[in-house]
Amino acid sequence: MQFFIDLFLNLDVVLQDWVNQYGLVIYVLLFLIIFMETGLVVTPFLPGDSLIFTAGMLSALPEGGLKTWVLLVVLISAAVIGDFTNYWIGRVGGRRILESGRLARIVKPKYIQQTEDFFAKHGGKTVSLARFFPFIRTFTPFVAGISRMYLLRFVTFSILGGICWVSLFTVAGHFFGTIPFVRNNLEYLVIGIVLVSLFPIFGKFIQGRLRQRKAGKNAS
Repeated sequence: MQFFIDLFLNLDVVLQDWVNQYGLVIYVLLFLIIFMETGLVVTPFLPGDSLIFTAGMLSALPEGGLKTWVLLVVLISAAVIGDFTNYWIGRVGGRRILESGRLARIVKPKYIQQTEDFFAKHGGKTVSLARFFPFIRTFTPFVAGISRMYLLRFVTFSILGGICWVSLFTVAGHFFGTIPFVRNNLEYLVIGIVLVSLFPIFGKFIQGRLRQRKAGKNAS
């Protein structure tokens, strides 16, 4: 449990320790985390935005041990391959997974519904936009696979979204992470990134609850 707490609140310390202990293997570890966060419906809780931002920050520091261009290649590849994997999981066995109920605690109906609503509102570009929303970015390729979205269209939007998402947070971390105020208050910034990313989901949830109450009052 302490490891996961540190992974969210002391991410810079964790990553720096990994660099010191594992050297170039750090890129493999970063690849796996982003791949799992985007490619497996059972791990939507892993850090995405904050991990990329912090890695970008370390790439700007002499002692950081990370190269920005390598990060971009590795993390964009992880995001795209993860999306593609999740798409095929949804396409091949998505319906069976949902109907079996074995992953009901993680693959909750409300997450699927939120993602489907996102699709209904934004269409195909949902695959790109979803990159910037935790949980939704994990379930979007899964739902796209279930709905058998045209593969070429999915891959096009997935690559575009992956490039924009990883580049934005890596570059932001690289340039803003060297500011003393940002480095000294990184844990608060990480929490802020998570909260801002989750805000649209909370807004959608509140809207849904208000509609349910309104519908209940009208029915009575």
